[in-house]
Amino acid sequence: MITKNFKPFDPIWLAKVTEKIVCKRIRGELARKYDDIYVAGVYRGIVTGYAVGCCLRCVFCWSYPSRDFPEKYGKFLTPTEVFDIMKREGIKKGVKKCRLSSCEPTIGREHLISLLELIEDDPYFKLFILETNGILLGHDKSYVRELTKFSKVYVRVSLKAGTPQDFMWKTGAIPEAFELPFKAIENLIEYEIPFHVAAMSLDPRIMDMEERKRLIIKLLEIDPKLVLTLEEEIIDPYDTTLARLKAAGIKIEWPLKKIYTPAKELLKRFLVRRKRNNFSS
Repeated sequence: MITKNFKPFDPIWLAKVTEKIVCKRIRGELARKYDDIYVAGVYRGIVTGYAVGCCLRCVFCWSYPSRDFPEKYGKFLTPTEVFDIMKREGIKKGVKKCRLSSCEPTIGREHLISLLELIEDDPYFKLFILETNGILLGHDKSYVRELTKFSKVYVRVSLKAGTPQDFMWKTGAIPEAFELPFKAIENLIEYEIPFHVAAMSLDPRIMDMEERKRLIIKLLEIDPKLVLTLEEEIIDPYDTTLARLKAAGIKIEWPLKKIYTPAKELLKRFLVRRKRNNFSS
């Protein structure tokens, strides 16, 4: 995890190192480490594979300790084993959506693609939500192109910051990697893969107004629709989150006393005013 005197890392390098730890070949399939698989309450119920390993070290992350110590946690499961457990859990609870979480699911490309093929070929699951930080999808356009094979995939790109420097101290990654998630967004648009953007941008304790403006402007420059569908988040006081904030030397006041007005609401108000002005003129 990030400490006060951390040295920024290349997240592409960390993804490769992490993959060597959390993936290995078993019976001809590329297995990946998982902490658990069960139905979570978010998305009104979704079967969730809690996989191990990420290429960022976000200070506000809630995920299991396995994010920071992938060598110590998790059990190797093949895509077939993951799918079988997911389907069993889904049938048990009557849930037909699934996802990978508590990790960066795009690490271990072969594992993810094999799992998606199983989900695509079986009629049970209707939707797979790919929650990603966008680093690898921005680094390699062919990865995004490969996702076009699947009709059940919906992508959620999570943005961590609004400037390169803020990206560095929040994620631990080099500032040059700041553009990769935005490149991922452009790639998803190019290949017409359904997605929306999320950002830790509703909480003034972790993102000041100037950084938030820069983030919103950057999204507007790509496509205003990104702001109209922007999912904005606040920091939740999970034990793992509090430990990571403390390690990084970041003091957060609890409870949260105020939040920003959601960007989508601000944009809607602006568009209404502009329409009225155009009509009156």
